[in-house]
Amino acid sequence: MIPLMTDAERRERIARRCAQELRDGFYVNLGIGIPTLVANYVPPGMDVTFQAEIGMLGVGPYPLPGEEDCDLTNAGKETVTEMPGCAYFSSADSFAMIRAGRIDVSILGAMEVDEEGSLANWMVPGKMVTGMGGAMDLVASAQRVVIAMEHATKAGAPKILRRCRLPLTGVAVVHTIVTELAVLRVVPGGLMLVETAPGVTAEEVQSLTEARLLI
Repeated sequence: MIPLMTDAERRERIARRCAQELRDGFYVNLGIGIPTLVANYVPPGMDVTFQAEIGMLGVGPYPLPGEEDCDLTNAGKETVTEMPGCAYFSSADSFAMIRAGRIDVSILGAMEVDEEGSLANWMVPGKMVTGMGGAMDLVASAQRVVIAMEHATKAGAPKILRRCRLPLTGVAVVHTIVTELAVLRVVPGGLMLVETAPGVTAEEVQSLTEARLLI
């Protein structure tokens, strides 16, 4: 039986598991939402450098209450901290790093992902949006794209589909999907279920997934 969790518990579980995808020496870009939490869970002793597309290299975790600096923010306009050696530069230089393939892993949120690894994470028809932003560059240029998202909508509808229905951010760009229920890898032939969360069965994951999973 799938355990009941609060929104905060789901987000923390996803972020903690995403942090296990990091490796020593990686340069990592974190998207808005759940991905920004990953900086709080880097394994001890691991040297990872977080890049913010607004022009910051060496982003640290969230500040402690009372220690916030409103001039230090991530892409989601949340206050962050600096790591030793942190550097600042223009947005043009930031995207030059991204487009040159210097980012080892990009961790992004998503509204939909399909069995081919295509991603929709920027627009819901009928709602006002400011544009795709840097996600287009990140999914096209990062060495690996990891998706951090809740497994289903609040209404219980699957978000991992046979084919995305929302406007796409990228086609066949996703490598790994991390949800509060499972870890999936995009492989030839579909989505491979490689891990389930404690207390969750493969059958329960499949019941909340429209795409057919390879077990």
